[in-house]
Amino acid sequence: MVRSVVVGLDGSAESRAAAEWAALEAKRRFLSLKLVHVWEAVPAPMALAPLLGVDTQQYRSEDVPREAAAELRLRHPGLDVIVDQVVGRPAGLLTEAAKEAALLVLGSRGLSGIGGFLVGSVGQAVVAHAERPVVLVRAGEQAADGNAMDPSGIPFAGTRFGPVVLGLDTDSPDDAVITFAFEAAARRVTPLRIVHAWNLPPYFAYGLPADPELNALLGKQDAAALAEVLHRWKEKYPAVKVVEESRAGSPAVQLVEASRDASLVVVGRRIRRSPVGAHLGPVTHAVLHHATAPVAVVAHG
Repeated sequence: MVRSVVVGLDGSAESRAAAEWAALEAKRRFLSLKLVHVWEAVPAPMALAPLLGVDTQQYRSEDVPREAAAELRLRHPGLDVIVDQVVGRPAGLLTEAAKEAALLVLGSRGLSGIGGFLVGSVGQAVVAHAERPVVLVRAGEQAADGNAMDPSGIPFAGTRFGPVVLGLDTDSPDDAVITFAFEAAARRVTPLRIVHAWNLPPYFAYGLPADPELNALLGKQDAAALAEVLHRWKEKYPAVKVVEESRAGSPAVQLVEASRDASLVVVGRRIRRSPVGAHLGPVTHAVLHHATAPVAVVAHG
């Protein structure tokens, strides 16, 4: 089945940045781009108000995806842009749209001058429930793959990509997450920076003197485990330059730091089907809220 790159569009600056990122990704994958605009109808008493009649509400709602599609077709000649307008709850409908997508792209508001995401309730719900990859993109200079932007907000075509960053758990590496990261780096012709953080020895928490020899041994062992996991992947993708980083400390802190010069950060989310609902892991949650580059969350079993 031929899938498309799907983007959630609401007319905000964040969703426009997401649409631009999604258009570039669709071109790299030779896929169509599908703009999904969710119209959440206002309550009947408000819809009947003189300044917000049903006809006015519907017209404005239809205008958003139509204008966005026209702009994207102008900027990306030859790109097949499809518009889909649906009525209902955004989180549920976007999660449903993700089922037929190669990946789903959403916008997310940037935080302050030091960067970071403000992931709203819709974005968190979609990321937590979608079983296809979801990419969150914030408005700003790194919105389109980390490329510099011209004054109109469009990325310079000749800008080189920053590295793709992958947060890797060597205890339970997942093929879907690793494949996504390697293929993203291959499409961008950029290095893949693989970050794995290992826990400091217990004495660190109690303020006891450090043991340099023990730290060096643990670091060496972790680097060897990382190299063992990556061996077959480097053989499978020989054109991708791989930079391996094994460091002591918090995985979330290491990934957020690595995101500063990245074109994309890739993390995993384990699919959990339980009565209490789906949840994000602590590392993925932290990266979503604080990374300064687009973040891809890849669900896996």
